[in-house]
Amino acid sequence: SLLLAVHFYSLPRAAPLIPSTTLGVLLWMFSSLLAYAGIWRSPRSSSLFLTLCLTISAFWCGYGVLFILEGQGVLSATGDFCDALVPGLVTFTLALLLIAVVAFLGREVILALIASALSLASAHEVAMCSTSTFGSSAVACNYMLICLVGGYFALGRILCFLSKERVLLPGTGLAKKKKTSEQLQPSSGSVNRFAVTALILNMLSASVFGCRLLGVTGKLFIGQVPWLWAAGLYQLGICVLSYRAMDVLMATSFGLASILKFAGGYCLLYLIWQPEELSFPPPFLVAFSILFVVLALFLTLKSPADGLYLLFHVAYCVALACSPKGFLEGGPQGVDVAIFVASALMTLVHLYKEAASTKMPAGRGAVKALLARSRLLKLREGADLHAPYLGYSKYADAEVLGYACSVLASFAMTRTGDPQAPLATVVIPWVVVAGGILKLLGGSVAFARGKTLESSAFILYAVMWIIWGLTRYGGLYGTTRSFHAAVGIVAFMLFNGFIVFCTLFLNITWFLYSLTFLLISASFLLDAIHALPAGYDIAATLIFGLVSFYCFLSALFNSTFEGSCLPMGRPIVQLGGVGGGTTKCLHLPARKASSVRRIADILKNGGTCGIPTDTVYVLVAACHRPDAVEKAHQSKRQAQDRPMSLWISSLKQLEPAKHLFSPLLWDFMEAAWPSPISLVVPRGDWVDFLGMKDSAKYVGTPQSIAIRIPDCSVTTHLIDMVGPIVVTSANPTGEADTTHHNQVYAKLGDKVDAVLCDGPSPENIASTVVDCTKIDSGNIGFFRVGIVPKAQVKPILIFFLPS
Repeated sequence: SLLLAVHFYSLPRAAPLIPSTTLGVLLWMFSSLLAYAGIWRSPRSSSLFLTLCLTISAFWCGYGVLFILEGQGVLSATGDFCDALVPGLVTFTLALLLIAVVAFLGREVILALIASALSLASAHEVAMCSTSTFGSSAVACNYMLICLVGGYFALGRILCFLSKERVLLPGTGLAKKKKTSEQLQPSSGSVNRFAVTALILNMLSASVFGCRLLGVTGKLFIGQVPWLWAAGLYQLGICVLSYRAMDVLMATSFGLASILKFAGGYCLLYLIWQPEELSFPPPFLVAFSILFVVLALFLTLKSPADGLYLLFHVAYCVALACSPKGFLEGGPQGVDVAIFVASALMTLVHLYKEAASTKMPAGRGAVKALLARSRLLKLREGADLHAPYLGYSKYADAEVLGYACSVLASFAMTRTGDPQAPLATVVIPWVVVAGGILKLLGGSVAFARGKTLESSAFILYAVMWIIWGLTRYGGLYGTTRSFHAAVGIVAFMLFNGFIVFCTLFLNITWFLYSLTFLLISASFLLDAIHALPAGYDIAATLIFGLVSFYCFLSALFNSTFEGSCLPMGRPIVQLGGVGGGTTKCLHLPARKASSVRRIADILKNGGTCGIPTDTVYVLVAACHRPDAVEKAHQSKRQAQDRPMSLWISSLKQLEPAKHLFSPLLWDFMEAAWPSPISLVVPRGDWVDFLGMKDSAKYVGTPQSIAIRIPDCSVTTHLIDMVGPIVVTSANPTGEADTTHHNQVYAKLGDKVDAVLCDGPSPENIASTVVDCTKIDSGNIGFFRVGIVPKAQVKPILIFFLPS
């Protein structure tokens, strides 16, 4: 704001104090810092702070690019800079005014002052563009007001930090605002703090074309591309953040809406180097509108208002499909005006709903009551709504978006275009953004959720769509390049053949999905060598598009409703021990206390579980449940030469039997634990003090038992809740140790009741096993040297031996 204040104060001068290019680069940098502050450093109790930071960040990102274009002479014609600037200024004037009003109602005075001052600055700048008699001093004054308010807020936070929260200036205690009961509840997809910014970005892209229709701007040209692409880029980021907020439907709709923004920017950018008229592939836009209709129906179950709002995008896609010149014609621009107004109203609704103490009715209760009477459809709710396939994930499932992108990319290739003017057909943004960038996003999220095969396929297909789309529709095809492209396509087909083979062990739908992509790949290959039969690409598109659309519907139904409404099918080839635990074996994140409590309940009730330790993952059962110990012994196929061991949480559990241990052994145990050291001690009556009963015959040998106190807070806390546990490595005898919860699932998923997931093990080596059966004679041996070497164990004994 200080930079902009200096810029507008010096505007009447012949040469500005800050060159336009420099100012644009600095605004870029500050927009990045603002985005970081909003996403990672905003108080959880203040959604307005997040919205304000992201909104101003998007504003200054596009604003900075425009200053760079002006500095480089791209916007040198009279009125170009104003025509480029006005659509963004109009949007952010209204958006920031809405934020200011809601901030005042929510008593967020600092945020309200900043938002209102920036809104007034933008409004004054619009007035400057409309009339030359309006000076720039008013704009500069508003930016100076932002500087003063921001300086006051910064001073208050510094004093609060230095005084350890004893000194707090009025209005600077954002982080101390009390949370509402809704915000204190765990996230289940009902609250998405990023949705407001995405709605403002929809206003921004609609303003570019709507201002042209209403005559606010004189033309559409390259100067408005920064607003469109900034909106698309930020909306992609919000799509990812919405997956972190566990909001699958809104994330998918934001991802799809970003495609339209990138395509609109491409159309305006295209006008500077090609005189030909643009053409659009109608089948693509029809498929786009169908996807939006389906999303709107499912979104209505969550929020009828949001579902109705999404229908405006359906109308937009239909208008584009009916317009040969697409974004440049009046029909789509008229829908843009409607989207602008609807987005502004939805922005106000979402802002008020998040910031105000009284909540606006969204109609969700009526939908739930209606579905409660249905016997066929029942909404999925509860803690397991976004449970990952394996382990713990910070993201909701993005497969819906991945399948939707497959539909869009496949139908985009139905328009071959003019070989003499390949860029005139608007296919590159559909293929590269939809089939490439968004599918890469879906593959990354799938990998984070433990879906390794699905993520590999999505990433492979995304790379394929990007490379083929750029070469085919970028005018890069030639005799030599076609041969090179054909070689690359053959390599991709070989990779996809391996994926097809792997999907035999996943499910029928994924097998058909990967198999039909071979038809698309073959179409790419035949096109590259100029041997494509007439109609083959249309047939391949229809087959792959329909299979992808079924996957899209199936993922939506299965993530929204209980039961398999549209099943994905069973594996064609079933492997023993793999996938058998998908419905039985629970996967609970170790970082949650509720998960540890649940594991403890399972163990108390006679279950067996895989848990993390200070070394590798282990299979455990409660000592006082002989049936569970026997089950663990049999499921693991325990070898006689590798007996099960006994773990306790502290020596207090052995205190009643302390007299049965020699003083030297007791001192040695006290000094060695907790640690990754297992001590093999003589078997004796002390075993009875631990309540092992009939379990004792499965633990150790008739002469000795291995006992240990692990150096792992989760494990010891679990033992405190359950009591002593019987432990063995979480892998069939003879196989390597398991160092990740996914490996426990793969090896014993159908034989254990739950897995406590903590990601990769801290060590890849098992514990050191020390023979203490002859310790009273001053000697110890080693059955196994693991993570702790002999050189660290022997000094412990020497310390306690008499001199």
